[in-house]
Amino acid sequence: MKKLWFLERFTWKRFFMSLVGTVLLAPTIALLRKAELGIDPWNGFVLNAARLFRADYLTLYPILIGILLVIVFFVSKHLIGIATILNLSLIGFLTDGCMVILDKLFTVSVFWHQIALLIASLSILCIASSLYITADLGVSSYDAMALIASEKTSLQFRWCRVGTDLSCVLLSVVCTLIVIRRDGADNIRNILDFLRFARIGTATIITALFMGPVTQFCCRYIAIPILGESGEVR
Repeated sequence: MKKLWFLERFTWKRFFMSLVGTVLLAPTIALLRKAELGIDPWNGFVLNAARLFRADYLTLYPILIGILLVIVFFVSKHLIGIATILNLSLIGFLTDGCMVILDKLFTVSVFWHQIALLIASLSILCIASSLYITADLGVSSYDAMALIASEKTSLQFRWCRVGTDLSCVLLSVVCTLIVIRRDGADNIRNILDFLRFARIGTATIITALFMGPVTQFCCRYIAIPILGESGEVR
């Protein structure tokens, strides 16, 4: 009997890597929020799109995720798997739990605290992403966009990821400009005010430019050796 496509590559080692990678995403997101230096490009876009359409974030987010999942299913359904389900079901409440813990542990009072949190967050984020991407038991619908682009072109994953992240930043700018034109914004007097209004910060730009290359580095030198099987880093 032929296995379902998302079980063809299943091993317990791959599953454990997917689970650890997915669970580690929660504290990294919480640390990034705690740093208050901007949010990741994808969530920034969702927040700006929600403001544009006068929708609630929690309403628009699953709609956009659903659209991406449909695209992934028809283009590269092998990217949908157990880790996709883990990502959808665990990240939200685990992140909220991590935020509660971090708020009780410490407060961010000086700028270097923010930088330290940013570095820690992005470092763990890249390692976590490399674990569950290398496990090859499915990825989140947004992560799948860069992998699909890499599969369909001759570009390496790192550059495709930079492209998808920068696209989200650009879409955030477009959404914000439309909102300002529609509703007005008297409190925006310079570029810094605009970036704050668009939720584009230091973390947003650093994530967009460096997450792809660093994640690919972690795949090659951390995740693939842990898996212990021959693998290819695009």
